[in-house]
Amino acid sequence: MNRFVVGVRANLQTFVRTPLNVVLALMLPLVVIEGWGQAMAGLPSMPTVEGIPLDLGRLLGAIFGVAIIAGLMGLVQMISAREADRRLVQTGYAPRTLLATRLATLAGVTIVVAGVNFGVLWLTIDVEAPLFVFAFLALAGVVYAFLGALVGAVLPRLFEGSLVVVFLAMMDAFLSGDSPLAADVPDFVQYFPLYHPKELLQSAAFDGTFAAGDLVFVGGYLLVLLVLVTAVFGATMRTAGGWSA
Repeated sequence: MNRFVVGVRANLQTFVRTPLNVVLALMLPLVVIEGWGQAMAGLPSMPTVEGIPLDLGRLLGAIFGVAIIAGLMGLVQMISAREADRRLVQTGYAPRTLLATRLATLAGVTIVVAGVNFGVLWLTIDVEAPLFVFAFLALAGVVYAFLGALVGAVLPRLFEGSLVVVFLAMMDAFLSGDSPLAADVPDFVQYFPLYHPKELLQSAAFDGTFAAGDLVFVGGYLLVLLVLVTAVFGATMRTAGGWSA
């Protein structure tokens, strides 16, 4: 347990000591939520789709803001695991403990980022079910934290990986939302990472309810991603020479 706490603390300190991480976590939500809201509301309506209200645009901005920060955090965790975990195992850390510390760090940072985005969102729109909105923002963040870790396994470079995460989150939030420009989006968009979290968030924010089917889908999505991330972390540590301990 002591090693677990120390590991989580070390990962969190690494995140906080990087000024860019703190700026993104604290300032990006305000910029993205208001900017995305104004941009979506300014789009022209199409014959088959109504224009996007400002509040809905802000809601989509909030889920995008959570996704991008959590995704980048997952990316950084995976990249740092390639270099740091081998040395930590050699000093006596069990691989499972290292895996647990990284997953706990991802969850902790995601919850904080979701809280910041929720705070900004709460100040800008009327939210019917605040606890549900916060929970669903956190769920969307965890999904992208895991996706970011998977991207880091394929592209173990910060610059290239960051571009992929940002582009993926932007297109996902845009196509999963109710954009007039996405009127003819194919049915497979419902399998995008943010589609069902967006449905949950929208229902909770504007109606105070949510569909159980969407929640089950997100739960299954998270379970599959957790299995994949666990396998990828294990493969990364084996490549680094650390999983044998």
